[in-house]
Order: sequence, then structure tokens, then C-alpha cells
Amino acid sequence: MDIHAQPTPSFHPNIHLPLGADAPWLAPLAGYSDLPFRLLCRAYGAACAVSEMVSAKGLMYKSSGTKALLQTSPADAPLVVQLYGAEPEIVGRAMDELLARGFGWFDLNAGCPVPKVAKAGCGAAMLRDAQSRANLRAVVQTMVERAGPGRVGVKLRRGWTRGDDVYLELGPELEDLGAAWLTLHPRWARQGFAGEADWACIGRLVAAVRIPVLASGDLHTAADGLRCQKETGAAGLMFARGALADPAIFLRYCALRRGESSCEDPTVLKLDLLRLIRRHIAFSRTASVSDHLALLKMRSFIPRYLRSVPGARALRKNITSCTEWDQLDALLNEFLVS
Repeated sequence: MDIHAQPTPSFHPNIHLPLGADAPWLAPLAGYSDLPFRLLCRAYGAACAVSEMVSAKGLMYKSSGTKALLQTSPADAPLVVQLYGAEPEIVGRAMDELLARGFGWFDLNAGCPVPKVAKAGCGAAMLRDAQSRANLRAVVQTMVERAGPGRVGVKLRRGWTRGDDVYLELGPELEDLGAAWLTLHPRWARQGFAGEADWACIGRLVAAVRIPVLASGDLHTAADGLRCQKETGAAGLMFARGALADPAIFLRYCALRRGESSCEDPTVLKLDLLRLIRRHIAFSRTASVSDHLALLKMRSFIPRYLRSVPGARALRKNITSCTEWDQLDALLNEFLVS
């Protein structure tokens, strides 16, 4: 398999975004799916990317961190901006701001279980009770009214706590409000990432709505993605933690869809990994306002890429203490070339 080949994305007839079994997306990853990482994943086959989640309030109050989350470039297309917020008026104003800046596609995060987000009534807390779900519907309606048809998706979990499967009730309601696609991570919010994602829930949601459903949750490898899509009939996939470990997962998945096998030569695999890392470094140094900050960020990414390489434990420790790019490059050459 050539991990440098590019798949041809498919397009859903009612949405001007690549949506299909052969068009995998990069999920929103707080702290990770910044512009350089999105560009890297696109280079390795991601048909679409979703931004890190952006606070509607942070956008309205000109938070400095929010500005960085919205950094993009012409090569970073198509891009879906993921918002979180529990107040329809604030979310509406945030939408006006984003539309004025030229953003065209949006996703509402109604699935994040992180306490900081949930305490504000946002993320997965929008699934907690009847009042919260009514507010979720109001926020989605506001977003659709601002953006227009085919422009807004919603990220969901099964529900707030074990046994509370509200996603099947909400799916058709959000469709009626104008949501153009849904993404389901089939765990309850209180689970966090414990246990296993129940992919059968994705299949049930696919059967309950007419709009596309994207599958999320426990897609750690390309083989996981292939199995999930076949089992659920999902319109597409959204890779998250799998992409953090292997940004080439998108090409690997598409190759499996074509019936191609992967390369098993360890020398070739190491050189491919080195090229991938250097590509990420180049994107990071170009996009960052600070070369030092770019280095610090890469020190958090590279150990993830090396996790499955035999003998990499000591190298990962040395990488996290690098203070110069030359030092980092020498370590990588020593381990992946010699």
C-alpha cells in the first residue's frame, strides 16, 4: 500500500461536503486538531476536518485562545467549525461572527463529557434531562437559521448516563430542525472513554433518520474503521484517537476499502514514519507564531507516533526533553534511519 496516494472523496448529494464510506473525516480533538495537524491528516487522506471545539462565549468575548483555534488556510478545506454553547442567543451571535469571517460549515458539540464543559450546561450535558434537550433543540434551530440548509451537524453521545438512550429520540427531531448530518459516539457521557463503544447504536440511528450519520468511537485502526462501517451502515467515519496515533489512518482505511494490503517491511515503515513526522514539523513551523511553541507542541505529538515502534520507549523520553530542532532531528535520524 502506498501511504502517499490520495483517495477520491465522494460527496453527499444534499451537502457540499465530502461524505461517504470512502471519505473519512478527522474528528475535533481538543488540544490536538490544530491547523498543522489538520493539514497533515489531509495530506494523508482526511477528506474533511473539524476544528477543535470553540466556545461561543469565548468567541463573543474575544478570548485569545479562541483566535488560535480558528486559524486556517486555503489548504485547510473543507473545514467544519465545531461550536459549544448552551445559550441560543450567544450561539447565534457566534454564528454571525463566524459567517462574517467566511466559515461555511458548523457542528454543535453535544457529546463532550469533560466536567469543565458539562458544568456550563454544554457538550454532553445538553442530553442530561428534558429541559437540557429542549435547549439543545433551540440551539440547533438557531444555528440552522443562521447558516442555512446543509450547513450544520450535531455530535451526540447515547445519552447522559447508563441506560439513558436519548439519541434515538433526538436524531429524528434534530433532522426535522434542519441538521444536515449527525455524528454518534456510542457511549454514555458518564462513561467518558471507559468500556467499549456500542457500534450497534450507530446502526440504529442510521435506520432512524434520513440524513447521513457519521460513526465515532473506538476507531483505533483502519481495520476498526472498515469493520465499523460495514457493521453499522454509517454514511462515513470520524477518526479521533486513531488519527493521533497514526495520521496515515485515513489512507490505510481507504486502501482496505479497495482490498489492498499494507506494507510489512519494518525498514520501509520506519522511513514512512520519519517522512510523516518531518511533514508535521514543517506544517507546524510554518503555521506557528513561535518556533519554540511549535517545538513544544511537536514534543507532545511525536511520542504518540512512535508508540508502536519496538524499542521506542527511551527515544520518547529523550524527545520530550529536546530544546532544539537539530537535537530532535538527530534523535529521529538515529532511531528511524540507522
